[in-house]
Amino acid sequence: MTIAARSAATKDRQPGSPLEVLLIFLKLGVTCFGGPIAHLGYFREEFVVRRQWLDEQAYADLVALCQFLPGPASSQVGFSIGLLRAGYLGGIAAWTGFTLPSAIALVLFAFGSSLLQGAVGGGVLHGLKLVAVAIVAQAVWGMAQILCPDRARASIAVTAAVILSFSASSAAQIATIVMGGAAGLWLCRVEPQAGDGEGRLSTPVSRRAGLSAIILFFLLLGGLPILEKLGHSQAVALFDAFYRSGALVFGGGHVVLPLLREAVVAPGWISDNVFLAGYGAAQAVPGPLFTFAAYLGAVAGPSPNGIAGAALSLIAIFLPGLLALIGVLPFWEIFQRRAGAQAAMRGINAAVVGLLGAALYSPVWVSAVATRADFALALVGFVLLTAWRAPPLLVVAVGALGGVALALSAS
Repeated sequence: MTIAARSAATKDRQPGSPLEVLLIFLKLGVTCFGGPIAHLGYFREEFVVRRQWLDEQAYADLVALCQFLPGPASSQVGFSIGLLRAGYLGGIAAWTGFTLPSAIALVLFAFGSSLLQGAVGGGVLHGLKLVAVAIVAQAVWGMAQILCPDRARASIAVTAAVILSFSASSAAQIATIVMGGAAGLWLCRVEPQAGDGEGRLSTPVSRRAGLSAIILFFLLLGGLPILEKLGHSQAVALFDAFYRSGALVFGGGHVVLPLLREAVVAPGWISDNVFLAGYGAAQAVPGPLFTFAAYLGAVAGPSPNGIAGAALSLIAIFLPGLLALIGVLPFWEIFQRRAGAQAAMRGINAAVVGLLGAALYSPVWVSAVATRADFALALVGFVLLTAWRAPPLLVVAVGALGGVALALSAS
């Protein structure tokens, strides 16, 4: 059954509005702490479990697709959900709502806001890391039950987790997902079911629009450096630096930091100290780490900087990932109509569970859980999410207050 068909069968729904999407993603934009893997957990809870905008298989398909593409995977998944719900304006609304809160916070920091300091501030940040542990653990648990129901898929997931436990590079992630697809072709074939011939990602993106997005992606990648040399424009140079960083990184999150440092520190636009101070601030805000670009654009040396530089840099770093997503979506639908592709997707979905499982250990667990008290607080968050079905915002509040209590008791 397709994403659209399965979702409609799960819950009768009318197409949503961009305003609806914007408001929901604004809430997520101020509550989603913990990095891209944790964001995927928040999205799953909000849109698969609570609102049932799409089902578990559809969500896993989106995650698998976005893992293949350059750019920030969690932001691409969010854009896709908005696109499926309310068309192009819904996609833009989802991106805007999820991105603006952290971008605004980092621009404010660029203009003089101070980081959280002392025992209380450090406790809040540590508690939010423990919330991320609970969120990711919930996502792994829920997705494994749906996507790994048999020995073959469970074995694929475990194999993927083992591989990624030794190497979590973006190349290893992509190779593991490809391995999952190959294993799915071999181990996960089933007899065709009625309706399986339909496309699994029924999106409002046409083939023409997809091809146009791919062409624009490469035109900007190759044309911006030429345009910058011809016009000697700092605005074009700034846009090119952030566009290239967003276009050449897979997996998003912390992987983009070396590229950003090379893009802005090497030419002398920003000092290492200013760069690292902004990176520290980025850990204290919710939402995608790519919004670090807004801070960098605001503090960059030559004009444009300030609000204009922040906006230019923010759009530039997200644009290539969104263009790549729009370009691939209509052809991904065609690909998934084939029986062999469905078997491969079963294996890929299982590999995605393994990827999340490996990420649960590193970096999520190892960077947050250092003591028995840390483990206890993370466990409380997990039980609140899974057994009590508590809203993530409540769990965030409990984690932050618990982190403060742990910090004060240790001081």
